[in-house]
Amino acid sequence: MTLSLFYEVLVNLALGGVLGALGGLFGIGGGLIAIPVLGFLYGMDQQLAQGTALVMIVPNVVIGFWRYKQRNKIELRSAMLMAIPAVFTTYFAARFATAIEARSLHFAFALFMVVLALYYLWTLTRKNKDMTSSIRLPQKYIYLVGVFSGATAGFFSVGGAIVAVPGLVAFFGLTQTAAQGLGLAMVTPGTLVALWAYASAGHVNWAVGIPLALGGVLSISWGVALAHHLPERRLRMLFCGALMAIALWMMIHG
Repeated sequence: MTLSLFYEVLVNLALGGVLGALGGLFGIGGGLIAIPVLGFLYGMDQQLAQGTALVMIVPNVVIGFWRYKQRNKIELRSAMLMAIPAVFTTYFAARFATAIEARSLHFAFALFMVVLALYYLWTLTRKNKDMTSSIRLPQKYIYLVGVFSGATAGFFSVGGAIVAVPGLVAFFGLTQTAAQGLGLAMVTPGTLVALWAYASAGHVNWAVGIPLALGGVLSISWGVALAHHLPERRLRMLFCGALMAIALWMMIHG
């Protein structure tokens, strides 16, 4: 390994550590923030940034699912009802995302970040109120969560669990903890499928992605520990502000 390559690996490892810590700190955000960062630092187009970010996202999702499964009971029937359609919609959405114009995907991703920021701001205003909806759907319709969440995960390479958890809480009456567990069970196979689809289309830089993944795995627990020592409301406000700022920057400099 040449000296320049060694330094490049170290830089990517450190960058993955920062992104992993941010992901642990904010609960989400490692992969979400990695995509615009990769575009800015390495000049990657949107597809390549999303595919490379998936290399970092996959181990974090698998580890999160494994840790959750150790401590909580996951309803396997509900998980399967969501995971099976999610795998299909993830694959087709990922194939579509790798085929469209990079600029269009870039702008759509920026809009997605704005919607996420507005949603989290709304949850902050309703912190002490009931978040469930007056519309309650029978369990047999839970597959719809997998359909929409899988499409989001495939198209943007992030966001599957972000979409699934509020849907499960609002329309199926699940508790936050149960929803998070099912969300992880659903997105784990879909994330692997998304990575395969992006890699098959040539939209993954493994030389950057693998060190990012290693750095993220090593640091995500530090971010989680720090989050438990800081005010949650302030963290969420900072995260929403960061999402809005990054989204606006992407729109202006697209």
